Amino acid sequence: MKTPRDYWPRWAETLRRYQLNEFAASLLEAGSPLAVLGAQALYFSRGFFGNDQLTALAATLEEESEAHAFASFLTQEAAQ
Repeated sequence: MKTPRDYWPRWAETLRRYQLNEFAASLLEAGSPLAVLGAQALYFSRGFFGNDQLTALAATLEEESEAHAFASFLTQEAAQ
């Protein structure tokens, strides 16, 4: 199984395509309590949608340091 960070470039590309990368980075930086709730919702939905990317996203959202690292990744990608 891939680590959550292996999915980051793909997620960043999708967010950039829809011009949501800066918005997502802002939410990740400011919305820590909501991110944890989102992670729990993703873990719950895992029973309905068995997807490795959803599990990786939930793991990223659950850990505050990982969420901030992904937000930094998004802003660095936008700067390039």
